[in-house]
Order: sequence, then C-alpha cells, then structure tokens
Amino acid sequence: MKDPGEMKRSEINRAIARALACFQAHGWVLPPDAPWDVTDLGLGDFSRCGAVLVNLALEEEYSEKLIYLTCRQTIPRHCHKKKKEDVIARAGAFSIQVWFGDPNQWAADGILQVNNKKRRVASGAVLHLAAGERVTLEPGVYHAFWALGDEAILGEVSTKNDDLHDNFFTDPNIGRFPKIEEDEPPFIRLLGERKP
Repeated sequence: MKDPGEMKRSEINRAIARALACFQAHGWVLPPDAPWDVTDLGLGDFSRCGAVLVNLALEEEYSEKLIYLTCRQTIPRHCHKKKKEDVIARAGAFSIQVWFGDPNQWAADGILQVNNKKRRVASGAVLHLAAGERVTLEPGVYHAFWALGDEAILGEVSTKNDDLHDNFFTDPNIGRFPKIEEDEPPFIRLLGERKP
C-alpha cells in the first residue's frame, strides 16, 4: 500500500458538514465524541473515490460504523481477510459489486447472504440495495460499492475492524489514511489524528 496523498482540511470540514446534515435529516443522532474518518484513499479525488465514516463502536469483538457517500463516490475493490461484515442501506440506496476471489482473475460463483437469505451470485455481479436492505460479506469476498442517487447512508456492522491491517485493495495506489493540508482549523479531529 502506498503512502496516501493529501486532503485539504477545508475539504474534510465540508464533507463532515454535509454528512452531519444528511444524518440529521434522516434522524441519526450520533454518540458524543464519535471518531470520524474522512478519506480519499490517497487517490486525490474525494468527489470520485472515498467516504465519510463515523465509528459508532470499535470493540475487540465487534464494530459498527456509518458510511456517508455522495453521488459518484466509490469505495473501490477490496476485501478483508479477517472481518465479516453486514453492509446495510440506512438511507438512500447503494450498489455493491462482489467477487469471490481476485477480481483480476476468473472466479467461480459464490453464495452470498442478501436480506438474510442465501443465494448464488456470479462473481462480478452488481447488486442494488434499497433503504433497509443488507448484504453479508464473508472474509475474502472482494467488493466495491457506491451510492445510487445524490447521497446515501450505509451502516456497517462487523467483527473487529482493523483499518490498518485488514483492508486489501486491488489498486496498489490506494492509501487508507490521507495526510492533511491545514488550510483552515479543523471542525472535528479525525480518528487518525487522535492521541491514544
């Protein structure tokens, strides 16, 4: 994984403000002092690639987060070797593309749980999930997802989350946490900026 690029603090502040407005419009009340994460994955184009994430629970046994995406914003192809997760459309809708093996090689169909029902899915298939719908991703299932419409709030409930060691992107140019150019004061300090 390469060193991530830089994001401007003003861009991060705008993204947080937009996410907060969307959360409030949909009745999401966040816990006090929740850890935030805003990333362009080091690719330098936050409007196209990246997300705003709010960690609601970061425990040893489980994690929960909200993911805010805008139109045309994608979380690119990746998998987790340890983490099992449910990705849930909390507001708006999203699409998710799944691969049962390396997306750059042929892979057989697999079994995926969608809305608590197992079904056979072709590797590379795109699923569209409306508000309230969910998909369960086992470790090793590659996936990419994006909002359908102007914005979406996704929920993620998972086993232990380890963003530093358990995100395996197919694009070698991706870096998980960007460096920040301080062009204005921070609205909220991000997860990677907090002192233990």
